[in-house]
Amino acid sequence: MGNKIKGKDLLKIGYPNNNSINIAMGQISRYGKKEKKERLLSDARLVLETPEQFKGHPVWGKIAEALIEPVKVQQQQLNTTRAPFRIFGEHEIEDSAKYQMFEALKLPVSVKGALMPDAHSGYGLPIGGVLATDNAVIPYGVGVDIGCRMCLSIYPIPAAYLRSHSYQLTQILSEHTKFGMYEVHKNKGESEVFERPEFREIPLLKSLFSKAHRQLGTSGSGNHFVEFGIVSIEELNNPWKIQPGEYLGLLSHSGSRALGSNIARHYTYLAAKQCPLPRQVQHLAWLDVNSHDGQEYWIAMNLAGDYAQACHDDIHRRITRLLGTQAIAKIAHHHNFAWKELVDGKECIVHRKGATPAGAGEIGIIPGSLTAPGFVVMGLGNEDSLHSASHGAGRLMSRSQCKNKLTKSQVQKHLVAHEVTLIGGGIDEAPMAYKDIERVMANQQELVKIIAKFTPKIARMDK
Repeated sequence: MGNKIKGKDLLKIGYPNNNSINIAMGQISRYGKKEKKERLLSDARLVLETPEQFKGHPVWGKIAEALIEPVKVQQQQLNTTRAPFRIFGEHEIEDSAKYQMFEALKLPVSVKGALMPDAHSGYGLPIGGVLATDNAVIPYGVGVDIGCRMCLSIYPIPAAYLRSHSYQLTQILSEHTKFGMYEVHKNKGESEVFERPEFREIPLLKSLFSKAHRQLGTSGSGNHFVEFGIVSIEELNNPWKIQPGEYLGLLSHSGSRALGSNIARHYTYLAAKQCPLPRQVQHLAWLDVNSHDGQEYWIAMNLAGDYAQACHDDIHRRITRLLGTQAIAKIAHHHNFAWKELVDGKECIVHRKGATPAGAGEIGIIPGSLTAPGFVVMGLGNEDSLHSASHGAGRLMSRSQCKNKLTKSQVQKHLVAHEVTLIGGGIDEAPMAYKDIERVMANQQELVKIIAKFTPKIARMDK
């Protein structure tokens, strides 16, 4: 069996007595357990003889890289000065989030940064942090919920339908949306994303395929939601040429489920081993984009983003069919992702952790809270924000603070006062836990232009 191979076996077939032995043993232990020893040694000999032919191979590629040009592992030190940055709504942001951003800007790979007005502290980059790096991708700069995304469908149904059919709409959300770790649809949806070769070729993704398929069309816990609301359009000069008025809308917020979280954990572990950092910034370990692991993370991240999109598409397809209509507009975007973009004329990796892409003319959605409106916006392409905007109102109170300071009765009274029906949802997602969305929007007038408003009325969250 594969786990019977020892380092001396690799030395006997000619492997150099260096770190390539450790890498080979690690790959064989992880992915070769079901293979016979003779077969593994034969393959290992081929890699040794022609490593160039195995570059990019899902199992042997990392060993080939170690034989050709091994990744240099060295203790990284922070710069004494920060990369250029800009904070939007600085006086509304907690100090801990600013300090996290300041430390990230000292990374030797950092090129430029920005902090959005909804920012608050998180792991690695703060939520609402945008960071451009030179040829480096930071798994925790993307976040655990890779490809977390907003999606809004606007229907040719007047907003009055919400009041006259509130019971039916509540039942639709209760019976046809799934949340949390265990709820899945009995009638599985399908998506072209499952035909992607990455699911067959990369061992980690192959091991996650079945669960990803089961979770298609479901939403996570925490602040993830699916909700009906009123879309208010005031001007005919909108991207969809919809007549001004109030329409029924469906807004969803969720990400890549277990697929994304497992990808994040796996490649964060690899990054931490290859890129030792001072303790206060250890979550900001990066992978060289040109390395085997960096390339593989990039592929996996993009797959997770496409899977998150497929989940939203499935949610909206199911509910649209039940409404017996078709959407007249659909808007969607990621806010936990990394993109290759030009920054001051240089190609960089731009991480947006809890930040909305807001390039010139780009359409996005910035939600408020359960009782506060969200906004459909058009990006203004502000270079100081790295073409970004906030991804929501941002937390004012932590989850533990909510549990200590608020009661279910208080939350329920607040929902009733705003005529909002909530299915599920914990006290840690109380509307009072979030910043004033109007103030957040006022702090980013140079980043986005508001083109429509979404007012939530019936929402479903995890129990």
